[in-house]
Amino acid sequence: MLALVPLVWLVLTLSFVVLQAAPGTYADAIDNPRLSPAGRAAARSHFGLDRPPLAQYGSWLKAALSGDLGTSFMYRKPVARVIAEALPPTMVLGGAGLAITLGLGLALALASTRRPHGWADRVISVLSLGVSGVPSFWLAGMLILVFSIGLGWLPPSHMRSTDAAGLGAVSRAIDAARHLLLPALCLGLVGAAGTARYLRAALLDVRASRYLLAARARGLSESRLLWVHALRPALLPVVTLIGLSLPILVSGSVVVETVFSWPGMGQVAFNAARARDVPLVLGATLVGAVAVILGNLVADLLYAVVDPRARRPS
Repeated sequence: MLALVPLVWLVLTLSFVVLQAAPGTYADAIDNPRLSPAGRAAARSHFGLDRPPLAQYGSWLKAALSGDLGTSFMYRKPVARVIAEALPPTMVLGGAGLAITLGLGLALALASTRRPHGWADRVISVLSLGVSGVPSFWLAGMLILVFSIGLGWLPPSHMRSTDAAGLGAVSRAIDAARHLLLPALCLGLVGAAGTARYLRAALLDVRASRYLLAARARGLSESRLLWVHALRPALLPVVTLIGLSLPILVSGSVVVETVFSWPGMGQVAFNAARARDVPLVLGATLVGAVAVILGNLVADLLYAVVDPRARRPS
C-alpha cells in the first residue's frame, strides 16, 4: 500500500513530461483565426504557460497535495468539478458494459462447456475469438451503421435527446436506455468474448478434476455439477478481469465515449489532451491511476473471497 503513493506520483510526473514534450501549448491549440500572435502570447502568460516547465510542475504538485487540482483551461472551472460532472455518465456506461461482459460471458461459457467440442462449443469459440480481436472504434462504427443509420432503431450519439427535459419520467428513462444501449454493447461485447474464453478454459480444467469425477460417479446431474461444484473454482480468472474493469467504470473508455459523444471521463480526457489542457489531463490521469490501483486491490480481495486458500498464511 505504501508503494502506491510513489507509483501515482510517477504516473503523474511522466504524464506531465509527455505533455511538455508535445508540440504547442493550450494557447497555440486555441482554434480562433482572429487571435493574433500577441493575443496568444497574452494567453500563455495568463495561464502561466510561459513559465519554466519545472516551475509549472512544482506549482501544480504543491496545489495537488493540498487537494487543489487546478482550473481547467477549456472549461474555465475547477478540474475537480469537471471530473465530478463527468464521472456519473462514465460509471453508468461502464457499469452497463460490465454487466453485459459478465452476464453474456458467463452464459456463453456455460453453453460452450455443457457439451465440450460439440457444435455449439465450436461456434461460440470461433465467434469469441473473432470478436475479442475487433477494435473498439470499428465495432462502434458498425453498430452505428447498422442500428442507427441502417435500421434507425437507436440514436447514434450523446447521452439523451435534446428534448429529453420536456419528457415524463418513464419517457426519459426509455430515452436514456436507448442512448445507452449501443455504447454499452460496444464495451460489453468485446469484454464478453474474452470472459467467455477465459471461463471456458477454466471450466474445462475443473471438469477434469478428480473431485468432480467422483461427484459424477455418485450420480449428480451435469447441471448440478456445473452450477454448484465447477463454477465457483472456475471464477478465479474472471475475478481478475472484474478488478481490471474498474478503471473503465471510473476513468472511462476514450474510444467508445469519443465515437458516441458520451459526456464522460474518456471524452473529457481526449478533449483535454487534444487542447493541451495540462491541469485537466493530469486530473484525469490521477483518477485513472487511482482506479487501476483500486482495481488490483479489489481483484485481490475478491480472489480471497472466491478461493479460501488465498486467505491462509503461507
